[in-house]
Amino acid sequence: MERFDINILGCGSATPTLQHHPSSQVINVREKLFMIDCGEGTQLQFRKSRLRFGRLNRIFISHLHGDHCFGIIGLISTLALLGRTGDMYIHAHADLENILKPLINYFCKDNPFNVIFAPFDPTLNEVIYEDRSIKVSTIPLIHRVPCAGFLFQEQETNAHLIADMIQFHNIPIKELANIKKGADFVKEDGTVIPNKMLTRPADQARSYAYCSDTAYNEKIVPIIENVDVLYHEATFGEDNIHRTIKTGHSTAKQAAQIAKLANVKKLILGHFSARYTDNTSLLEEAKSIFPNTILANEGLCEKL
Repeated sequence: MERFDINILGCGSATPTLQHHPSSQVINVREKLFMIDCGEGTQLQFRKSRLRFGRLNRIFISHLHGDHCFGIIGLISTLALLGRTGDMYIHAHADLENILKPLINYFCKDNPFNVIFAPFDPTLNEVIYEDRSIKVSTIPLIHRVPCAGFLFQEQETNAHLIADMIQFHNIPIKELANIKKGADFVKEDGTVIPNKMLTRPADQARSYAYCSDTAYNEKIVPIIENVDVLYHEATFGEDNIHRTIKTGHSTAKQAAQIAKLANVKKLILGHFSARYTDNTSLLEEAKSIFPNTILANEGLCEKL
């Protein structure tokens, strides 16, 4: 199967700690890199993960809190120093353009590439990017400022040809595209070779949902239902559930409840509060509800 990897660059919350960096991830889909959030220090984490700056395709910003976007101007500057010439698209709340444009004009006025802002409405669940490999949709979240998660869905692919059968029936190259799409092959004498004899089923399309930052919100369940991997914030444990209401965050147990309701295959916890020097208690809390749970950590590469 083609590559579909989740690279964790940072999984801490607002205050950087010795354990975790501010939020950022890179999704590698068939060697095209998509960044989700860009907290302070993201470009250094990018280097440590041995990802290639030249393959960075687009940036998606969930919301305009500093721990999710303070690293953007530094990243843009570095991309210019590395000789990037292709346009960089940033998908975010419309206010980000007003914030970043003066900084870009001052610090990156000789940029060899264009920074193009693609605003979205965080209150809507809608497709904001699509190509032949992937489709990206927004997931409305509940936070102190407008905030959206992102659903990455691999595009459906065609069936795989069985080479030996194609050769045995001497099928012309011009017929192969239609056979991949499900067509039978009809020989000159009228004999029909069923498609199921010529192909193997296509690989199952994979999906990934990123939900940070958010209060407990069952309304997202139909959107993320059955995804292969869910990243859900777990800023607090149940010992600090009172803080979730004030801050617009979730506990590890609440993240697990969402994962269970949505019937996801795997849950990754992240966006940990600086008050926890050891996140083991958060993991145990979540696993009591949803056993297939792991902790995010800088350097983690989860392969779908």
